[in-house]
Amino acid sequence: MIRLLMVLMLSISFMYASSEASTEMVADLTYTWVGLLSLAIFVVAYYFVATEEKYHIDKAKPALFAGTFMFILIAGYYAYHGLNMDHVNTEVEHLILEIAEIFFFLFVAMTYIETLIHMNVFEKLKYNLISKGYNYRKLFWLTGFLAFFISPIADNLTTALILSTVLITIERENKHFLIPGAINIVVAANAGGAWSPFGDITTLMAWTAGKGHFVDFLYLFPPSIGGYFVTAYLLSRFVPKTHPNFDVTTEKVPEIMHGGMNVVYLGLFTIVSAVVSHQVLHLPAMWGMMFGLATLKLFQYRLKKKYNSKLNIFESMSKIENNTLLFFFGILAAVGALYFVGWLGLAAVVYHPDILGPTWSNIGVGFLSAIVDNVPVMSAILKANPTMGIDQWMLVTLTAGVGGSLISFGSAAGVGVMGKLKGIYTFGAHMKYAWTIFVGYVISIGIWYFQFEILGLY
Repeated sequence: MIRLLMVLMLSISFMYASSEASTEMVADLTYTWVGLLSLAIFVVAYYFVATEEKYHIDKAKPALFAGTFMFILIAGYYAYHGLNMDHVNTEVEHLILEIAEIFFFLFVAMTYIETLIHMNVFEKLKYNLISKGYNYRKLFWLTGFLAFFISPIADNLTTALILSTVLITIERENKHFLIPGAINIVVAANAGGAWSPFGDITTLMAWTAGKGHFVDFLYLFPPSIGGYFVTAYLLSRFVPKTHPNFDVTTEKVPEIMHGGMNVVYLGLFTIVSAVVSHQVLHLPAMWGMMFGLATLKLFQYRLKKKYNSKLNIFESMSKIENNTLLFFFGILAAVGALYFVGWLGLAAVVYHPDILGPTWSNIGVGFLSAIVDNVPVMSAILKANPTMGIDQWMLVTLTAGVGGSLISFGSAAGVGVMGKLKGIYTFGAHMKYAWTIFVGYVISIGIWYFQFEILGLY
């Protein structure tokens, strides 16, 4: 596994080769002791992240340690050798800004989820689903298709958090339903987000960078839903046809608290605010999310005055999966350190037609997205800005989004669901069914090739 990781990093990490110009060249530390040690730390940390279930070490711990320690080593190397410390300072400041945008975006999304749980919105949704008499397999398909068609409107992370919450309220013990159901939601959310400009952070980045018009992304619908359907069909064969232990005649009908549906509408408003902030006002997407959090706090004040509501947004914040947020901080910092020392700039020539060419390189991006994270991978591709047509830019958007599903923590959706179903949806549980996702990934690329390259429909 570690050997595969190193091969992929060395052969596909071309996208980090292009860096911003500066008056003084940044030192290449790739083969220095600090460069080699940084790579070793990353590989060891990745091993413990991947084997979380075996060693019972929360994934945030090795990721956070690696991300922070690697930059401490780099700064120490610069200081000892009398190099320009401004380079390290500037890089870290840019990295903090990049991480903060993701961090606060997730923070607000998770706060809304916990608030909706507190107000019994998901209990009501669960009751409405199960009271209809659906068996596990029908519930599997229903939650999957909801995830696929909600994520283009919202985003893949928020969608995955919502549907995984519904999943765990339907059933808390039956792993034969929960594990395939969780994988199904992750794959559906990522696939659904791939064909919408604001369905995933990666597609949003490509759209704002001018790599395609709004309608160009909609052409990715056939490969997105085709690959997802194949994976879902294969997964569904492992889901039992039995019914949840639920007697509609004895179960009490849950009541949504005062203002519960208003919080749902405020959540949609928050998502719109994030898109408008980024696209129209040229502010970070998290700015709109934080504005949505402010409106939620104001709404809480109104509920308390009108209904003497016990809703407390700070209590919802206290229930957030902080290990998920810290994991993102650590892994993005670690990747940023590898980029800074030079490891991620070794294979910038792979896009050349004489080597891999754009198609195979973009297919490889999907595997790299699964190992690292699709957000920094797409960011790196946009920085490198290889010469490609709209068909190839759509391919890399597809593979970066869908490819993140290949490993449980390869996407924000996967990491979010791991936090919701702790001890159930794990790296090991995901990899048991990873072959179904790989088959769907291949099908998605096949449909893209037939549609874009043979038929020219884009």
